[in-house]
Amino acid sequence: MNNIRNFSSADFTALCDRLAEKDKDLHKVILQFGYPPLWGRSASFATLIHIILEQQVSLASAKAAFLKLEAFVGAITPENVLAMTDEQMKACYFSRQKMVYARHLAAAIMQGEFNLESLAELEDDDLRTTMKKLKGIGDWTTDVFMMMVLHRCDCFPTGDIALVKSTKEVKNLPADTGKAAILAIADDWRPYRTIAAFILWHAYIKKRNIIF
Repeated sequence: MNNIRNFSSADFTALCDRLAEKDKDLHKVILQFGYPPLWGRSASFATLIHIILEQQVSLASAKAAFLKLEAFVGAITPENVLAMTDEQMKACYFSRQKMVYARHLAAAIMQGEFNLESLAELEDDDLRTTMKKLKGIGDWTTDVFMMMVLHRCDCFPTGDIALVKSTKEVKNLPADTGKAAILAIADDWRPYRTIAAFILWHAYIKKRNIIF
Protein backbone atom coordinates (compact mmCIF):
# COMPACT_ATOMS: atom_id res chain seq x y z
CA MET A 1 0.00 0.00 0.00
CA ASN A 2 1.36 3.41 -0.99
CA ASN A 3 1.06 5.86 1.90
CA ILE A 4 2.93 8.72 0.24
CA ARG A 5 1.07 12.03 0.63
CA ASN A 6 2.10 14.95 -1.55
CA PHE A 7 0.55 18.32 -2.25
CA SER A 8 0.73 20.42 -5.39
CA SER A 9 -0.49 23.69 -6.89
CA ALA A 10 -3.80 21.92 -7.59
CA ASP A 11 -4.70 21.49 -3.91
CA PHE A 12 -2.34 23.76 -1.95
CA THR A 13 -4.79 26.64 -1.43
CA ALA A 14 -7.60 24.25 -0.51
CA LEU A 15 -5.37 22.60 2.09
CA CYS A 16 -4.51 26.03 3.53
CA ASP A 17 -8.23 26.72 3.79
CA ARG A 18 -8.86 23.37 5.46
CA LEU A 19 -6.31 24.18 8.16
CA ALA A 20 -7.66 27.71 8.53
CA GLU A 21 -11.11 26.28 9.24
CA LYS A 22 -9.68 24.16 12.04
CA ASP A 23 -7.31 26.73 13.51
CA LYS A 24 -8.32 30.37 14.04
CA ASP A 25 -4.70 31.49 14.47
CA LEU A 26 -3.65 30.13 11.07
CA HIS A 27 -6.78 31.71 9.65
CA LYS A 28 -5.65 35.09 11.02
CA VAL A 29 -2.26 34.70 9.32
CA ILE A 30 -3.91 34.10 5.95
CA LEU A 31 -6.27 37.02 6.46
CA GLN A 32 -3.35 39.32 7.34
CA PHE A 33 -0.70 38.17 4.88
CA GLY A 34 -2.51 36.10 2.26
CA TYR A 35 -1.66 32.56 1.26
CA PRO A 36 1.98 31.48 1.55
CA PRO A 37 3.96 30.84 -1.62
CA LEU A 38 4.11 27.24 -2.73
CA TRP A 39 7.86 27.07 -2.26
CA GLY A 40 9.59 24.47 -4.38
CA ARG A 41 13.07 23.32 -5.37
CA SER A 42 14.39 20.81 -7.87
CA ALA A 43 15.33 17.29 -6.82
CA SER A 44 19.01 17.79 -7.53
CA PHE A 45 22.48 17.57 -6.04
CA ALA A 46 22.68 21.37 -6.18
CA THR A 47 19.52 21.66 -4.07
CA LEU A 48 20.92 19.35 -1.39
CA ILE A 49 24.15 21.36 -1.33
CA HIS A 50 22.07 24.52 -0.91
CA ILE A 51 20.17 22.96 2.01
CA ILE A 52 23.45 21.88 3.63
CA LEU A 53 24.68 25.47 3.30
CA GLU A 54 21.48 26.62 5.05
CA GLN A 55 22.18 24.54 8.14
CA GLN A 56 22.40 26.81 11.21
CA VAL A 57 22.83 30.05 9.23
CA SER A 58 20.49 32.66 7.78
CA LEU A 59 18.87 32.11 4.39
CA ALA A 60 20.69 35.18 3.08
CA SER A 61 24.10 33.84 4.14
CA ALA A 62 23.38 30.46 2.62
CA LYS A 63 22.22 32.00 -0.64
CA ALA A 64 25.38 34.11 -0.84
CA ALA A 65 27.48 30.97 -0.40
CA PHE A 66 25.46 29.06 -2.98
CA LEU A 67 25.74 31.84 -5.55
CA LYS A 68 29.49 32.10 -4.89
CA LEU A 69 29.83 28.35 -5.45
CA GLU A 70 27.75 28.53 -8.63
CA ALA A 71 29.88 31.40 -9.97
CA PHE A 72 33.05 29.42 -9.28
CA VAL A 73 32.14 25.97 -10.64
CA GLY A 74 29.35 26.78 -13.09
CA ALA A 75 27.26 23.62 -12.86
CA ILE A 76 27.02 22.40 -9.26
CA THR A 77 27.68 18.70 -9.84
CA PRO A 78 29.30 16.01 -7.69
CA GLU A 79 32.31 15.96 -10.04
CA ASN A 80 32.85 19.72 -9.85
CA VAL A 81 32.52 19.85 -6.07
CA LEU A 82 34.95 16.97 -5.56
CA ALA A 83 37.48 18.74 -7.78
CA MET A 84 37.58 21.77 -5.46
CA THR A 85 40.38 22.33 -2.98
CA ASP A 86 39.81 23.26 0.65
CA GLU A 87 40.83 26.84 -0.09
CA GLN A 88 38.41 27.07 -3.01
CA MET A 89 35.53 25.78 -0.89
CA LYS A 90 36.49 28.11 1.94
CA ALA A 91 36.36 31.01 -0.53
CA CYS A 92 32.76 29.94 -1.25
CA TYR A 93 31.98 30.26 2.47
CA PHE A 94 31.98 26.55 3.29
CA SER A 95 32.88 25.80 6.89
CA ARG A 96 35.27 22.90 7.50
CA GLN A 97 32.31 20.76 8.58
CA LYS A 98 30.22 21.59 5.52
CA MET A 99 33.15 20.79 3.23
CA VAL A 100 33.07 17.27 4.67
CA TYR A 101 29.30 16.99 4.21
CA ALA A 102 29.37 18.24 0.61
CA ARG A 103 32.19 15.92 -0.39
CA HIS A 104 30.59 12.93 1.32
CA LEU A 105 27.32 13.57 -0.53
CA ALA A 106 29.12 14.02 -3.86
CA ALA A 107 31.12 10.82 -3.39
CA ALA A 108 28.04 8.83 -2.35
CA ILE A 109 26.25 9.88 -5.53
CA MET A 110 29.21 9.21 -7.79
CA GLN A 111 29.80 5.77 -6.24
CA GLY A 112 26.12 4.84 -6.62
CA GLU A 113 25.55 4.62 -2.86
CA PHE A 114 22.90 7.35 -2.89
CA ASN A 115 20.28 7.76 -5.60
CA LEU A 116 18.48 11.10 -5.61
CA GLU A 117 16.00 10.01 -8.27
CA SER A 118 14.69 7.12 -6.15
CA LEU A 119 13.79 9.26 -3.12
CA ALA A 120 10.41 10.31 -4.51
CA GLU A 121 9.32 6.67 -4.52
CA LEU A 122 10.07 6.11 -0.84
CA GLU A 123 7.53 6.53 1.95
CA ASP A 124 8.36 9.15 4.55
CA ASP A 125 10.00 6.91 7.17
CA ASP A 126 12.10 5.02 4.61
CA LEU A 127 13.11 8.27 2.95
CA ARG A 128 14.20 9.71 6.28
CA THR A 129 16.25 6.61 7.10
CA THR A 130 17.93 6.67 3.68
CA MET A 131 18.86 10.35 3.82
CA LYS A 132 20.13 10.25 7.38
CA LYS A 133 22.71 7.61 6.46
CA LEU A 134 24.64 10.45 4.81
CA LYS A 135 27.17 12.39 6.87
CA GLY A 136 25.75 15.77 7.85
CA ILE A 137 22.17 14.95 6.86
CA GLY A 138 19.90 15.00 9.90
CA ASP A 139 16.22 15.53 10.56
CA TRP A 140 16.17 19.22 9.65
CA THR A 141 17.88 18.77 6.27
CA THR A 142 15.67 15.77 5.52
CA ASP A 143 12.52 17.67 6.48
CA VAL A 144 13.42 20.64 4.28
CA PHE A 145 14.08 18.32 1.33
CA MET A 146 10.80 16.49 1.88
CA MET A 147 8.83 19.73 2.26
CA MET A 148 10.40 21.93 -0.40
CA VAL A 149 11.42 19.38 -3.03
CA LEU A 150 8.98 16.50 -2.72
CA HIS A 151 6.09 18.45 -1.19
CA ARG A 152 5.34 15.78 1.38
CA CYS A 153 2.30 16.77 3.42
CA ASP A 154 3.18 15.97 7.01
CA CYS A 155 6.58 17.31 8.10
CA PHE A 156 7.23 19.71 10.95
CA PRO A 157 10.92 20.40 11.70
CA THR A 158 11.18 21.54 15.31
CA GLY A 159 14.87 22.12 14.63
CA ASP A 160 13.93 25.11 12.48
CA ILE A 161 14.38 28.24 14.58
CA ALA A 162 12.15 30.45 12.43
CA LEU A 163 9.33 27.90 12.42
CA VAL A 164 9.42 27.43 16.18
CA LYS A 165 9.59 31.18 16.77
CA SER A 166 6.67 31.82 14.41
CA THR A 167 4.59 29.11 16.10
CA LYS A 168 5.16 30.81 19.45
CA GLU A 169 4.20 34.20 17.98
CA VAL A 170 1.11 33.02 16.14
CA LYS A 171 -0.06 30.93 19.10
CA ASN A 172 0.94 33.61 21.64
CA LEU A 173 3.09 31.16 23.60
CA PRO A 174 5.74 32.01 26.20
CA ALA A 175 9.26 32.40 24.80
CA ASP A 176 10.51 29.43 26.82
CA THR A 177 7.92 26.99 25.41
CA GLY A 178 9.67 23.69 24.70
CA LYS A 179 9.71 21.62 21.53
CA ALA A 180 7.49 18.94 23.05
CA ALA A 181 4.74 21.51 23.56
CA ILE A 182 5.23 22.82 19.99
CA LEU A 183 4.90 19.28 18.61
CA ALA A 184 1.74 18.73 20.67
CA ILE A 185 0.20 21.82 19.05
CA ALA A 186 1.36 20.68 15.62
CA ASP A 187 -0.38 17.34 16.14
CA ASP A 188 -3.67 19.14 15.56
CA TRP A 189 -2.47 19.96 12.04
CA ARG A 190 -1.85 16.34 11.01
CA PRO A 191 -1.75 15.05 8.31
CA TYR A 192 -0.93 18.47 6.83
CA ARG A 193 1.75 19.83 9.14
CA THR A 194 3.86 20.90 6.16
CA ILE A 195 1.06 23.19 5.02
CA ALA A 196 0.85 24.67 8.52
CA ALA A 197 4.63 25.16 8.46
CA PHE A 198 4.39 27.04 5.16
CA ILE A 199 1.75 29.34 6.69
CA LEU A 200 3.90 29.91 9.77
CA TRP A 201 7.07 30.57 7.74
CA HIS A 202 5.05 33.00 5.63
CA ALA A 203 4.01 34.89 8.78
CA TYR A 204 7.61 34.99 10.03
CA ILE A 205 8.92 36.35 6.72
CA LYS A 206 6.17 38.93 6.26
CA LYS A 207 6.47 40.29 9.80
CA ARG A 208 10.17 40.89 9.28
CA ASN A 209 10.07 41.99 5.60
CA ILE A 210 12.64 39.32 4.76
CA ILE A 211 13.61 39.10 1.10
CA PHE A 212 15.49 36.07 -0.22
